[in-house]
Amino acid sequence: MKMTKLALVCATVFGVAAGAHAGGDRHHHGHGLDVVPADQKNNAYWQQGVEALKEKYPALRGAKNVILFVGDGMGVSTVTAARILEGQLKGMLGEENDLSFDTFPYTAMMKTYNVDAQTPDSAGTMTAMMSGVKTDVGVIGVDEDIVRGDCATVAGNELITALELAEIAGKSTGVLSTARITHATPAATYAKSADRNWEDISDQPASAQGECEDIASQLVNFESNLKARFPRASKVNGIEVVMGGGRRHFLPKDAAFNSPDAVSAVEGDRTDGRDLTAEWKAAYPNGAYVYDQVGFDSIDPATTERVFGLFNESHMQYEADRANDIAGEPSLSEMTDKAIDILDNNRKGFFLMVESGRIDHGHHAGNAHAALTDTIEFAKAVKVAVENTNPKDTLILVTADHSHVFTIAGYPKRGNPILGKVVSVGSDTPALAADGMPYTTVGYMNGMGFADLGSETDADAIYSGTPNAGRQDLTGVDTTAPGYHQETLVPLGSETHAGEDVVLYGKGMGSHLVGGTNEQSYVFHVMNAAGRLEKAAAKGMR
Repeated sequence: MKMTKLALVCATVFGVAAGAHAGGDRHHHGHGLDVVPADQKNNAYWQQGVEALKEKYPALRGAKNVILFVGDGMGVSTVTAARILEGQLKGMLGEENDLSFDTFPYTAMMKTYNVDAQTPDSAGTMTAMMSGVKTDVGVIGVDEDIVRGDCATVAGNELITALELAEIAGKSTGVLSTARITHATPAATYAKSADRNWEDISDQPASAQGECEDIASQLVNFESNLKARFPRASKVNGIEVVMGGGRRHFLPKDAAFNSPDAVSAVEGDRTDGRDLTAEWKAAYPNGAYVYDQVGFDSIDPATTERVFGLFNESHMQYEADRANDIAGEPSLSEMTDKAIDILDNNRKGFFLMVESGRIDHGHHAGNAHAALTDTIEFAKAVKVAVENTNPKDTLILVTADHSHVFTIAGYPKRGNPILGKVVSVGSDTPALAADGMPYTTVGYMNGMGFADLGSETDADAIYSGTPNAGRQDLTGVDTTAPGYHQETLVPLGSETHAGEDVVLYGKGMGSHLVGGTNEQSYVFHVMNAAGRLEKAAAKGMR
């Protein structure tokens, strides 16, 4: 019997016998009414989540709808700074402002480490939230017995997700992201992959091509794949709403397949000649495939059965840069509004995951303006969900997958512009550091460092330069401008994630289960218990 890394790490912590995860029947697909694989339930993180629920689990009627919002990279400092910025944009001092989810009645802290990493990545963290089991860096929808990049190790290590349980239960399902829809966070809702980077077949090594299905193909084939794993799941009918970026992974590497708003000479990346958008349309002739704002606006939620929206070749635009999109693209709050209007047509309810993926990218670029304005839009999307659902039958969770090395420092006076230079209490001029130069309130521990790009709203423009770490004379620089990139200490080609806990916010049916300090995998257990997903899925197998 093999000894898993997780069992070795957690046996004494959780009181689970080392090697327990290694046992169990892996031949679970479609057999009996126990939808969740035995290995997944025997995993130490799963069992820890179940035990954590017992102290908080009075009788629940069960939430009809479950919505999980994930602010990618939205650590505590990001929430604080975005709260202040939003308030200041409203004409307030800022600190007294509340983001929509700040007012949620329940909060908890979530430990973000991966099984093999102190500071995590989005693939491992989102897999934990969607499956109740922590896993390694860089792998999606599989447990830690996987070997990253080894296609042969996927079989038998697959995990079932909250979205898949909802599908089997007959609920409607949706996945929204401002990142590529095949990126780590959205992919963890529906895919099983030995490497998060296998977004299309051209990203896979020769050994995996034809053996392990790429992530984009898994999305289009989600319904047939889930039915193959669970033949008795008669209510599975595919994901009703999918919207985000990433068209390139669904189109052949042939200019003839370019979308009207293609940026590259050849938009598609696929080397197998498949047009997955055409395959989706053939599989769902009553569905709507859209790629721009006009197509999005034309969707009638009352009559539309399902939607597949791919609004950009790669990631969708930063919120600050969205107006510059060639064909136009909807905001995250607009997508959330329309998704709920479509999904709530199902009397059995729905499961929806909404990711603001570009908060993370703004931080990686060392541009607080981009990260914070995307966080503010994310909060608007949460507000839309609150206003369009009933807390008596809907659980709404808001959290992050990880944090960033983004800090709020110095001693600025109340109401000082959060993106500005530090001005001390009782003063009207910028404070000077020991080197005689002013400094900003927000900054980064590492990354590309200082750049003054003025009114540039595309944070990724910095990558055309080289790292510029260390102090700069900011006396004549407008640090509140969209194109200002904060100073950093350690020069790197991209700013990194951070390893501290993130916050989980809860509102609605079952949200009282949110509390304390928990493993990140506990998020799944809250959704599962509040929505009775596993029980409903078992009924869907009869």
